[in-house]
Amino acid sequence: MKETLSLAVKTRAGRGKGANRKLRATDMVPGVYYDATGVNIPVMVEHMPLRKLFSKTASSHVFELQIDSENGRETKPSLIWQLQYHPTKSLITHVDFYGVDLTKEITVHIPIEFVGKAAGMVQGGVLEVYRDTLEVTCLPLAIPDKVTVDVTALNLNEHIKVADIPMPAGVKAIYEDNFAVVGVVIPTEEPVEEETPAEEGAEEAPATEETASAE
Repeated sequence: MKETLSLAVKTRAGRGKGANRKLRATDMVPGVYYDATGVNIPVMVEHMPLRKLFSKTASSHVFELQIDSENGRETKPSLIWQLQYHPTKSLITHVDFYGVDLTKEITVHIPIEFVGKAAGMVQGGVLEVYRDTLEVTCLPLAIPDKVTVDVTALNLNEHIKVADIPMPAGVKAIYEDNFAVVGVVIPTEEPVEEETPAEEGAEEAPATEETASAE
């Protein structure tokens, strides 16, 4: 059973770039909480607790979001739906929290972990990953941290499709035409471009009298 985690946030009144910039200067991250019912609450959260929580939950672990406001504290089961980062620094600049109904299924993307060494690699092939996440539907508390795919039995020119991947109990994959997620292919060599004699001559040809006089 997954550990129950929590994160405390506060509602915020200021909106816009200027207000958000002031928040970040105090090591606070602006964000928003919303859910399927249309609720939309601007919030702010301390940078380090948010970073620590995300290292444990990523986007697949439900936690208790504790929203403090003038009216007291509300606790809502949530996911970290999206993080935005500073373009040059390792800083979170905005966060979206998505409130979930624990009794209703949700569609999310979860990471795929590939394990083993494919048989086709011994034969000279290379492992080619087509997808590194998988779209699944399940109850919020059943969201797996990842799906593990064993590639050991893959031979040259073989691949694994979504339907071939065993899903945890209560988790259903969305097939999208049953696309392949990984395969073993024959490596292709990029053609080496060689200079033609004409090109060499063009580079090394001496200036003519006409071009010399023009100079």
